Amino acid sequence: MAVEIDRVRPVFCVWGVMSKSLVLAAALALASLSSLALAAEPAAPAAASAHAAIHEDGFVRIGGIEQWVTIHGDDRSKPVILMVHGGPGNPMTPYAHPYFQAWEKDFVIVQWDQRGAGMTYGRSPPAEGEHLSVERLRDDGIEVAAYAAKHLGKPKLILMGGSWSSILGTHMAKARPDLFYAYVGSSHLARSADNLKASYDKTMALARAGADQDAIGKLEALGPPPWTNPRAFGIVRRITRKYEGARTDPAPAAWMELDPAYATEKAQADYTAGEDYSYIEFVGMHGEGMYSKTDLYALGPQFKLPVYVILGEQDLVSTPEVARAWFDTIQAPDKAFVLLPRTGHDPNPPMAAAQLEILKTRVMPLIAKGG
Repeated sequence: MAVEIDRVRPVFCVWGVMSKSLVLAAALALASLSSLALAAEPAAPAAASAHAAIHEDGFVRIGGIEQWVTIHGDDRSKPVILMVHGGPGNPMTPYAHPYFQAWEKDFVIVQWDQRGAGMTYGRSPPAEGEHLSVERLRDDGIEVAAYAAKHLGKPKLILMGGSWSSILGTHMAKARPDLFYAYVGSSHLARSADNLKASYDKTMALARAGADQDAIGKLEALGPPPWTNPRAFGIVRRITRKYEGARTDPAPAAWMELDPAYATEKAQADYTAGEDYSYIEFVGMHGEGMYSKTDLYALGPQFKLPVYVILGEQDLVSTPEVARAWFDTIQAPDKAFVLLPRTGHDPNPPMAAAQLEILKTRVMPLIAKGG
């Protein structure tokens, strides 16, 4: 069955957009990793190089397989952000450099191509019939966080994610709050049934208000969720992106530029294969995928670390009403909900600015006080 998959990159339901210039020739050949700086058991950073820049890319054994991890910053002594990509299946590494370059003056950015995605898919493809689960990816993420903390000599990291990785990030934050100073989530999902219904209803209302017969016809053909057609999520996302695009500030063209190091035939084939695999794992062939089981309420309201949520007013995937309803139930040492005008589900300059503002005004003071 040919499944209709949204290939418009970058997208924030992908949070898989944006990367650093990476030296990948040996990695893409997968024959030798001698030129890559990461090691399975790295030594603590030497005191003499405590403020040196760090630019490392390579495979690390995580969860029993080799997974792709990148670490970039102008000063390795700075606070460390673990940026969890979305999709699932859409790593940020090929597109991240324009987005994060300015951040690297004040932070060290750690990224990881999740199991079944990107470079990790190419190195460690899933076995036939192997399925993804939030729990497996949560445990991988926790292992990546522990690895990065040890490698960089840090007691804790800052955890960030958006859309799909707002689900994964919340699970990680709940499971191991001791590893993180704070959790910052953007385009935040809450419960799949609520998110899907609100998305469909709001999108249908916009279509009818604009007499958009094409969109109305597609939405009526699908019917309201839940869906058992694996194409449904992608079909609706194309429509929501059209409406969001008319009401939001666009992302700079530079954010869409693929890092040349990831432009090889193999890297692109691995990205696409991982995207296809992960999409089906997310939605399921009959509506039974990981997303159908999403319910952040079920994790309980108590958080042992600060929680900051950033959302676009025009977000038609993670609608503000659904995100706010969940946010209002949680209890945390500190929390904030930031609603951005002219911003949708996908990243744009107001969202990037809000993320950096939260980091500098809410999270950095916590780190300065010792967490």
